[in-house]
Amino acid sequence: MRTLPAPPCPVYFVGIGGIGMSALARYFKVMGYAVAGYDRTPSPLTRKMSEEEGFDITYVDAAEAIGEAFRDRERTLVVYTPAVPPGNRILSFFRESGHALYKRAEVLGLISRSMKALCVAGTHGKTTVSTMTAFLLDASRVGCNAFLGGISSNFGTNLLVNAASDLVVIEADEFDRSFLHLHPEMAVITATDADHLDIYGTSACLLEAFEQFACQTRGALFVREGVTLCRREVSGYYAVEKRVDYYADRLRVEEGCYRFDYVSREVTIPDLRLTFPGRVNVENVTAAITLALHAGATPGEILEALPRFKGVARRFDIRVNGKVVYLDDYAHHPREIEATLTSVREMWPGRRLTVAFQPHLYSRTADFYPGFARSLNLADEVILLEIYPAREEPLPGVTSRLIADRLTVPHVLVGREEFPEYVRSKVHDGVFMTVGAGDIDRFVPVFTAMFAGQ
Repeated sequence: MRTLPAPPCPVYFVGIGGIGMSALARYFKVMGYAVAGYDRTPSPLTRKMSEEEGFDITYVDAAEAIGEAFRDRERTLVVYTPAVPPGNRILSFFRESGHALYKRAEVLGLISRSMKALCVAGTHGKTTVSTMTAFLLDASRVGCNAFLGGISSNFGTNLLVNAASDLVVIEADEFDRSFLHLHPEMAVITATDADHLDIYGTSACLLEAFEQFACQTRGALFVREGVTLCRREVSGYYAVEKRVDYYADRLRVEEGCYRFDYVSREVTIPDLRLTFPGRVNVENVTAAITLALHAGATPGEILEALPRFKGVARRFDIRVNGKVVYLDDYAHHPREIEATLTSVREMWPGRRLTVAFQPHLYSRTADFYPGFARSLNLADEVILLEIYPAREEPLPGVTSRLIADRLTVPHVLVGREEFPEYVRSKVHDGVFMTVGAGDIDRFVPVFTAMFAGQ
């Protein structure tokens, strides 16, 4: 088994702006390593890292952009993400120079072996559940470390480091079978819907990977009601208003907040209050409470902390609540979009809902375009952007038109250049959402300013 060198060894991140990569980079910097990295384009995250946290980040894909301190192949650890194309010049330089190359997931697995890992997996919901779990444990006497797949609105970061705690909360990513590098002490599985079929080929192969992840979990395994596993005994199922092992009961909306009772075989916590909107998040927090309780948090600590949970950037993220309610959300799978839009309809009944959606990946669009159309038909109007390719090359015949042709609600295809002006001219009230996992978030400041000024 490979091991990580001790600080102050240089560590270079190829794809440092990815949400998982940035958490690792921050961890190594906190631990005393010399850290630098490359990313394709600047983003709010990389700008914060370089301008406020002292990271050396380049956006030039050339070997000459690599600092001298990171060229020593005997000392430098190189961490990369599979999202970086194989032809990347910086990655090619390190590979051809004989540097030690580690996948992001492998490094995370090595770090987690020194602690008790509480892992949250699932094709959707895992970022919110892991962030909620980390928040609840951090607010308790137990404490925790955490590597999160989103920026916590409470902490302003995707990394928590707590030297006094031996617990680490990890978002376990199924992409590229990354989560199979993890061996959790306890785990949650939120969903196993078909996704990443460019990696797995079939939904059966995806499910087999989740089965293997479940079998690698040493202790308790909690699963959302409706998810079926065959090879590993489940410790309990969780749900909302269904009498399973762990569930939210007496759910109601009062003064803009969700109130509910948490009920389990071991304990009942009455009258919990969740200010983070979206019915789907009551389900998510039920999983987080279950994991936090089994990790040592007390019912009283959870009751006191939960109302202070502010959410996760780009997860049901309410940016403006005025004449136009503007939300931004990372949803990029049909089931996620359906859950999000259903929650919006519940929170703002009767208000017109306009959704701007940017599909993520040609392969995912080809696999799920009928499902995307069905989910988006929950809106009153849909604005479609072209597909965000990420790591992929175009596929013949695969464009956003595949989704548009199956929409039954009013819709329009717009380019990036005319997108803001189209929204300005058409959206004057109701609820407006930007949705997708690509770079649609680059428009969030534009729309926040636009609707805050109304």
